[in-house]
Amino acid sequence: MWVAVDGDDLLTSHLNPHQQKLENVRRDPRVTISFQGTEIHPPGLLEYLVVQGTATLEEGGAAELLQELAHVYLGPEVRFPPMDDPPPGVRIRIAVERVRGVGPWAG
Repeated sequence: MWVAVDGDDLLTSHLNPHQQKLENVRRDPRVTISFQGTEIHPPGLLEYLVVQGTATLEEGGAAELLQELAHVYLGPEVRFPPMDDPPPGVRIRIAVERVRGVGPWAG
């Protein structure tokens, strides 16, 4: 899953509005996302980040966000999603409440 930063919030994008993760957020907006890095930090732990927050669903804008993130993750010439007239989809906006892990953000 690709993640964007929008101010203090995180955004994810989903073309299918019936995905299980969206149903889960509709039921309970508390979310946790974990990211794994590649650097090893003392005492031998792989870098990681865990973000906890509250999610809200935003109708539409999913294809546009996916295109923006494709340029970041895949390159400036990539067209994504690779379809004509993609559905509007759903974005998940996560209001970050807690950040923890091992890495430069652990301060």
